[in-house]
Amino acid sequence: MSTTSAVNAITSAVNSQAASATSASSTSAASATNSLSYDDFLTLLMTELQHQDPTQPMDPTQMVTQLATVSQVGQAVQTNKNLSQMLISNSLAQAEIMVGQTITSTDGKSSGTVTSVNVSSSGATATLSNGDTVPLSTGATVQ
Repeated sequence: MSTTSAVNAITSAVNSQAASATSASSTSAASATNSLSYDDFLTLLMTELQHQDPTQPMDPTQMVTQLATVSQVGQAVQTNKNLSQMLISNSLAQAEIMVGQTITSTDGKSSGTVTSVNVSSSGATATLSNGDTVPLSTGATVQ
């Protein structure tokens, strides 16, 4: 396979993965950036290996560097999962403490005793005994 066709194949794979990542991120409100995932990175590495010229294989130093990068990306993915679980656990612990407390919204329009707290991806929302809801992400005064 010629160098030009290998470059074209890799470029095509990058464009395809970037397009799918961009599409997924534009449809997902939880996605903060248009970045490639760990699986996308592995797909790109495998595509590069499949299309390398056998008469001029990849430099072993580059191969080790890329494999180290794969390992780092995998560790970062696991760290992000662990952090996400810790944040959820922390939010639930804080929500538990809020039940039974009297709070006032930051705008002063809602006040009452918290009967329940709903924790979602958009933040925590307290439901008061009078039926009002107070988003805790914008702040509230606990009395």
